[in-house]
Amino acid sequence: MEISTLATYHCLAFVWYFFIAYSITHIRTEERPSEVFLYGGQWKYLTVLNLVLQAVFYGVSFLADVLRLIRKLRCAKCVISSRDLLFSVLAFPVSTFVSISFWTLYTYNRELVYPKSLDGVIPLWLNHAMHTAVLPFALLEILALPHRYPAKKKGLILLGFVAFLYISWVLWIYSVTGEWVYPLFALFSPSGLAAFFAGSLGVIISFYNFGEFLNRMIWGQSEGFL
Repeated sequence: MEISTLATYHCLAFVWYFFIAYSITHIRTEERPSEVFLYGGQWKYLTVLNLVLQAVFYGVSFLADVLRLIRKLRCAKCVISSRDLLFSVLAFPVSTFVSISFWTLYTYNRELVYPKSLDGVIPLWLNHAMHTAVLPFALLEILALPHRYPAKKKGLILLGFVAFLYISWVLWIYSVTGEWVYPLFALFSPSGLAAFFAGSLGVIISFYNFGEFLNRMIWGQSEGFL
């Protein structure tokens, strides 16, 4: 794909995610169901954090494209390294996990992840923007250009560290409020919850490996490019 085309795509994707993140974080206070937006606000939900992550990723990608267009290759190389690390370790596995896990649980019992009280607050299009569109965006990014993956050990350590931070945030919120971020967690015993978190980490690691597999199948053993 031509650099100018990539720059246009990444710019539009950045604007889209910025708009979605802005929309969900600026729901009027009086419209927020009290049982949903307790301590931590929207920032306790992985879906919202993923929107910010995607906006940052596409912003970095657009910057890399611009630097390549103006032939600032030394600066571009550094930004491209950051772009590839963001995509491989976080942007692809997290967006895939958010989309697939949300719709799986929603189909089983929506009250566990997305109570009906949200229907009057969050429009249907915004729900799909947060939970559906993120997956084709991630797949399109793999098709659009190659990404250099880090050494497997480094990538998994970084992914595991970020997962640990989020789980710690969830547990902290529960310790302060006595309420779980997602009603689903209340169904588990402490050991069951630990097993659930471990299983979720295993799933997101499998998405990391899947992204690396797709990147290799489409682009070969790519080392990135300028």
